Amino acid sequence: MFTDSHCHLSFPELRAQLPDILVSMQSAEVDRALCICTTLEEFDEVHRLAREYANLWCTAGVHPDNEGVLEPSLDDLLQRAALPRVVGIGETGLDYYRLNGRSVADMAWQRERYRVHIQAARQTDLPLVIHTRSASDDTLSILREAGGFASANESGWPIARGVFHCFTETEAVASAALDLDFYISFSGIITFRNAGDLRDLLRWVPLERMLIETDSPYLAPVPHRGKTNTPAYVPFVARQIAEVKGLSVEAVARATSDNFDHLFTRVTA
Repeated sequence: MFTDSHCHLSFPELRAQLPDILVSMQSAEVDRALCICTTLEEFDEVHRLAREYANLWCTAGVHPDNEGVLEPSLDDLLQRAALPRVVGIGETGLDYYRLNGRSVADMAWQRERYRVHIQAARQTDLPLVIHTRSASDDTLSILREAGGFASANESGWPIARGVFHCFTETEAVASAALDLDFYISFSGIITFRNAGDLRDLLRWVPLERMLIETDSPYLAPVPHRGKTNTPAYVPFVARQIAEVKGLSVEAVARATSDNFDHLFTRVTA
């Protein structure tokens, strides 16, 4: 019934527990999960999971906050995107939260990496999985510039599409993402006691533009906050959305799973 649109089953905290996690997913009616790639070094393991398990898929990309890893070229991403069960590009985006004494100008390498991912997504017509933290203005401006949204799309490639994952930004950022026809994905953060502003925001985000996720092994929802998160906990995210919007959990599960299919079209191809 439920789809976890963003998890990290290749991370050590979850990989060793995978048989138990798959059983717990089944018990919780979590039918599918998307395993997100964060480095090229990790890709083979993420892809192996997607090939080995019929209810798992994966992406290809390098997280914006990862330094000291292989830098992805456009060809690196295109080659991996052509493989079976790869359904998206990312996660990508910008993260200025940990500048460590650097300026925003010093993060040009992140912006260039982001542009490479956008180009790969357009050339493959696969959705982007976008991460943004303390960098929403640049994240949006580069997406508009490189994503083909200008009136004259001279490259001929499709316009970028995708999802802003684990959304914690403002209403203005959400509105801008929706104007670009992107989806917005909510995580277990919406269940946290201090997340009232985020719950107010999700109240007006249209259900037909929403996804749900765990971002596991991080951000376990209440009542499991502080524990290792798994895709089996994504129903708690759906229940919080249902409560805020005055809907049934089944309606949220059905809509967000349908949205996942509409965005990640290779899953049902």
